[in-house]
Amino acid sequence: MATPLLHFLEQGDPAAPPLVILHGLFGTLDNWQTLARRWADEAGLRVISVDLRNHGRSFHAPEHSYALMAQDVLALFDHLGLDSARLTLLGHSMGGKVAMTLALGYPERLAQLIVLDIAPRFSDMEHQDDIIAGLQAVDLSTIQNRQQAEAALLPRIPQLGVRQFLLKNLYRREDNSFAWRINLPALVENLAAVGQEISSAQPFLKPTLFIRGGKSDYITADDKLHGIPALFPNSQVATVPDAGHWVHAEKPDEIFGLVRNFAFMSH
Repeated sequence: MATPLLHFLEQGDPAAPPLVILHGLFGTLDNWQTLARRWADEAGLRVISVDLRNHGRSFHAPEHSYALMAQDVLALFDHLGLDSARLTLLGHSMGGKVAMTLALGYPERLAQLIVLDIAPRFSDMEHQDDIIAGLQAVDLSTIQNRQQAEAALLPRIPQLGVRQFLLKNLYRREDNSFAWRINLPALVENLAAVGQEISSAQPFLKPTLFIRGGKSDYITADDKLHGIPALFPNSQVATVPDAGHWVHAEKPDEIFGLVRNFAFMSH
């Protein structure tokens, strides 16, 4: 049985160079809409924002691995008939690891790669424990409104911005009950796989831009020196000062400019 097509949103001139955006864990394409619109309107790109499996409005499945997510994205490339010679693939965090997996396995399918605030190495997923405990503490069968959901998250997730980000996954069904758009059981089950190291016998030789938040520890000095160049020898690492892991949300203007300039470098 064929896997269903991922949910996506397309903006900009269909004849322009394509930019495909992959969000991170617990994210959706909605997190990227302000920047996506700017890249379409101001940078003249054909922007395709994607909901990865078990996220947003895409299909739910028990399996959640980088190999499968890369295949999902390739199927979308095929469906849209994207021009590999002009395609820029951008991914943040988990989406960055999907993008790296695809680039290393299928280098002929894209022109260049942009990775936001994640390195190819193994990442310990323990820092997600509080988030998962918070999400599981929301009793979807009894809550009447978003405020009650936020109150349930609060003891585990003190940061307002993180709570608001997570609550973007909450929606009302037609019968007025609440549900998560994320497939929480599958993500919990496969959390170790989300932390997996990305490796390859062959490096990706095309231009690659890594963007890190200056206040984030997801890309370390050792990653810059060894881990990244080993797999992506034609790469550079740009640091956005005063930004954490959600660098695109905190410093959208800087991200807009870095991606626009890099996307047009090779055309």
